[in-house]
Order: sequence, then C-alpha cells, then structure tokens
Amino acid sequence: MVPRLTVTPADALIDVPRHLKAEGFLPGAEAILSASTRRGERVWKSAARFVIAADGSVDPSALAPLEGSDYTGLSPMGLIWSQRPEGEGEALLLPADLREGLRTEVVAESGAVRIPATFFQRFLAPGVVRRAVREDGLVGTLFLPPGTGPHPAVMLLNGSNGGTNEPRAALLAAHGYAAFTLAYFGLPGLPRYISRAPLEYFRDGLTWLRRNIQPRDGFVAVMGQSRGGELALLLGATFPEAVSAVLAYVPGAVVHSGQNAADPAVGRNGPTWLLNGRPLPHLWEGNRTATWAPFDEGPAPHRHEWAILTALADPEAVARARIPVERIRGPVLLISGTDDGCWPSSFYCRMVRDSMAKAAHPHEVLWYDFAEAGHAIREPYQPTTAIVWTHPVSGRVSTGGGTPAANARASEHAWKATLEFLGRASAVDGPKGPRVSP
Repeated sequence: MVPRLTVTPADALIDVPRHLKAEGFLPGAEAILSASTRRGERVWKSAARFVIAADGSVDPSALAPLEGSDYTGLSPMGLIWSQRPEGEGEALLLPADLREGLRTEVVAESGAVRIPATFFQRFLAPGVVRRAVREDGLVGTLFLPPGTGPHPAVMLLNGSNGGTNEPRAALLAAHGYAAFTLAYFGLPGLPRYISRAPLEYFRDGLTWLRRNIQPRDGFVAVMGQSRGGELALLLGATFPEAVSAVLAYVPGAVVHSGQNAADPAVGRNGPTWLLNGRPLPHLWEGNRTATWAPFDEGPAPHRHEWAILTALADPEAVARARIPVERIRGPVLLISGTDDGCWPSSFYCRMVRDSMAKAAHPHEVLWYDFAEAGHAIREPYQPTTAIVWTHPVSGRVSTGGGTPAANARASEHAWKATLEFLGRASAVDGPKGPRVSP
C-alpha cells in the first residue's frame, strides 16, 4: 500500500472532531505525526511519536503516543490541543477575522517517508450572516443562522477581558441560534473598565434582541463565561421575565467587586454592577476576612482563587452578595472545573445547584464539574496549553488552573452539553418539569 495520510473531514466547523490516520507504513517502526497552525502572527506546533500498528497504520484515536510527545494517552485531537506557539510570550489563539478559519498542516514521517495533509477549522458556516450592532446605545455583534427563521436566540456575555465573544456566537449561529454577543466594556463607545456597569444596559440588550429578531416562541437564553457567567445568573435572577434559560461557564455565585478589570479610580474593591443607579452589594464589601495578599504575594504563577477563598470565609458577606438564583424562571446549565485558578467555580456551581434544589426549581438544572480542569473551558478542538496568562486590563499574570489535557476534555464535553441543553430548552415540545443534576 502506498503511504498516505488522511484527515476526515478535511473542511468543517471547529467543533467537529477530526479523524487523522496514516497508512502504508512499516509495522513496528516509529512514526512522528506533527501539526502546524498559523494563528494570527504566530505559528502553533505539536508533535507526537508512535509505534506503527501491525496493519501499518498510525491512528491517534487507537494509539497512545510514546514518551516525549507533546501529549499522552488516547486523544484523537491531541495534536491540536497540545499545540504551543513558537517564540516567546503570549500569542493569539484565534484568527482576527473569523472568515479566514484556521488551516492546519499535518505531516506523517517514518524513515525517509514524509506525507503531508491539510485540514481547515471554520467558525462561520455557509449562510451565517454577521452584523455589527451599534444602536440604542448597544455595542455588539449579531450572528444569524441561514434561512428566514424564526430562530431561538442567545445573548452572549464575555468576562473580565471585555469585548465580545464572536467565535462562540458564530458557532451557535451555525447550529441554528440567533446569537447576539453584547459587549459592555473594552470596545470603542463603551467604558474601558468593568466597574459600575448598569444592569439596565443588558435588559435593553434583551429587549433589542426580542424586538429585532422576534425569536421562535420568544426564547432568549443568556450565556456567559467567568464574570459573564456571574452576570448571566444575575440577569436571570434580576429580569426573570426576560430570560428563558441561563448558561453559566465557570461562573460566580455571588456578586463580585471589580477585581482585575476594575477602573483604577474605583479600585478592585469597588462595585461592578449597578441597578437603578445603585451598586449591588458585593463580596468584598464589608468583608471581615478578605485580603488580596495570597494573590498578590503568593508564589508564581499567582492564583487569583486564593484571594477569593479568603473573602468566602466571611459567611455574612457571602449571604449579602449571593445571587438569588431561585428567582430564575427557566432551565440552567452550569460548567465548572475542579482546579479553577481564577475563582472556585466548582464551589460556586454547587451553591447555585443547592439553592435551586432547596427552592424546588421547576426547570432543568444541570451541573458539569470537570475533574482537574481550570478556568479556560471554551469551544473544543483548539490549543489548551496557555494556562498562565496576562490579564488584558490589569496586566497581572496569573494561572487559570487545570492541565491542558483536562481543559481539552472539559471543553469538548461542555460544548456538547451546551448544544444538547439549548436544544431541549428551546424545543417547542421540550421536556417539562424539574430535573436537577445530582
């Protein structure tokens, strides 16, 4: 058999797993599979060594790589999530223009034989329409699925890095959702910092989305990551009549102060969210045990979670800042990692789950807590090796926690759970009645 290397499918959305297989090699010999992807100005690379199987093939879904490879264990997409950027310093993970997609060159080598192959990961599906939104005081981007609709809708909220999450919104549109990623700081026309953000702005975003999209059956979910996850829960509890479902990735269960995204004039101990012009009580306010010292003075890589844990030691402050999630009127999906270095998302998700169970919440509440995963649980099949990072607002360097392998597994399964949850929540004849995860 003539040696060959195939990647199936060769061109698809980024959330579609690929099957890599090299064939026609000498059984028992060693082979190297390598992958190279340009992401922005930098190239990300990985490589793994294998013993060629008895049938002359190398299939990462059936073979674990040898010691010294960039990943261990069976992992069909290990060559992607284990990629690291060439050169020093942090590098962009995603392309600046989603229309470009990502092109990955894969090479299989054994002895003098070298076989290349190429595959593409896309964010924009054919027919998806991207529209910048700069009206009614809102700043965001709307992605519409192909077809006339009506479509169920999702409003997406980024975390303390600010801006919008266009890659996730584009993927949701590819799966049939009108996805509106709404920025609230960090873009032109908006504040530079997270401090003192009015919740009415997000209520206006929900109103705009309903008025302009007229979603199917009036379904509008709110989905957020990190501080956006905290915000998603908060919006569901504050404006329950406007939120059909809540999806919270690594969220907080309490209202937090401005932290690393705070306006220096307000300070990281100052308020984040306003309602009717007044700051909401937050965890750091009047807290008797809170201190930033474990984060500021702890060993590198600094772990933000350590400071948050000091604040959680004051039960009265926790009670004042707790988000009243029992007011949410729809289903809830919670995603967390047991090694979250930014804050204890597992503890927070347990708080939410227990509060809703105590209140006999009449809708589905699902919690996925991923072992050894950290804060960076994102869309699947992209590198998860950038665990230590510089906060884009404060400039502080810290770790999000987890391991690359665990973060990759969590991202894959969380995204699958997200699509399944949204499918049930937005279905006309979807499941009714309570379902609370154990």
